[in-house]
Amino acid sequence: MKIDVYYTPLGLSAGDLTGRGVVVIDVLRAGSTLVTALAAGAKAVVPASSSEEAVRLTANLEKDGIVLAGERRMLKVEGFGLGNSPREMTREAVGGKTVYLATTNGTPALVAVQGGDPVLVAAALNFSAAAERARAVFLERGDLVIVCAGREKQFALEDAYTAGRLIKAVKKGARKLNLNDAAQVALDLAAQQGGWRDAFAASDAARQLVEAGLGEDVTFCAQPDRVTVVPVYAERRITA
Repeated sequence: MKIDVYYTPLGLSAGDLTGRGVVVIDVLRAGSTLVTALAAGAKAVVPASSSEEAVRLTANLEKDGIVLAGERRMLKVEGFGLGNSPREMTREAVGGKTVYLATTNGTPALVAVQGGDPVLVAAALNFSAAAERARAVFLERGDLVIVCAGREKQFALEDAYTAGRLIKAVKKGARKLNLNDAAQVALDLAAQQGGWRDAFAASDAARQLVEAGLGEDVTFCAQPDRVTVVPVYAERRITA
């Protein structure tokens, strides 16, 4: 039984993941944002690799059925209805609508893992539900891939910590477990760090969000099991 972790999606191709169960992690903030949007009643979330792509995808759609959301350098993209904050994903803002989301790290990671089956999204906010679903896939297939979005094409502490906690939850009862080096390091990291809030607060992403006046997003994203939604990504759409 095998679990592979990738700290960024760099170098991954669809063929690498074909038929493998995949979990994508970007806890600060895209994964947390889309989990919250679906829990608030959004019909679907469509990840875009850039804000320009999001605009192109929605150019010919009825505007009352969609919401453009996303960030550039952490701040809301000019002209978009929402940013990349889970606190913005209220029922009033996204209920019954399709959210087209473009972020720096999370949505490009989702676009990169097309070919996985299934592709799940995990965050602290839905951790227990996502871990249970991922464990079922792992026990059935004997194989799981965890892809961290990372931060600007580099390692992100908060994503690796979440990956380590996910491995710990998923591997219970597994025999002859084979972890790649990144998975073993993530597991060790999760054992060394404190709880969600401390681990997130220690990350570079959290420090930059606080400096940008978005510290409340870090606090929000560190709340475990706030929702039970497990987003599933297929055919360029993420649904509950």
